[in-house]
Amino acid sequence: MTTPDSDGLLAEQLLRLTRRVFRIQKRQLHERELGVTPAQSRLLRTLAHWETPPRMADLAERLEVVPRAVTTLVDGLEASGKVRRVPDPTNRRVIRIELTDDGVKILQELRNVRRAAAEEILAPLSAEQRKALGALLDTLVEQC
Repeated sequence: MTTPDSDGLLAEQLLRLTRRVFRIQKRQLHERELGVTPAQSRLLRTLAHWETPPRMADLAERLEVVPRAVTTLVDGLEASGKVRRVPDPTNRRVIRIELTDDGVKILQELRNVRRAAAEEILAPLSAEQRKALGALLDTLVEQC
């Protein structure tokens, strides 16, 4: 049985682990000189999950940020050639955002950064412990 104190401790451990993952990813983004911020990398990863290019409002909703924040991120990514704005084929007033070839290449590098961060974080765990942790995290993620 858990107590409020043990739940609080567990929540604190999860937050500390999340912060550590972000610090490692940020360090590796800097070391690899990918030219993207953590927020831009999140937008690129999110963008890659759509079959058809989304509108900026769709991205803002998925990222749970205000549309202006997405505009700023897209502006920076467009300036560096990683995304482009394209007109919607059915409504020319609507602008959609799509990855460029450079954006796709950066996504692969971002996957490598995330993989390296995960390896660093999970290094102390055995294969069996990693599997158990994965199952527990799956249970928590399903509740979101």
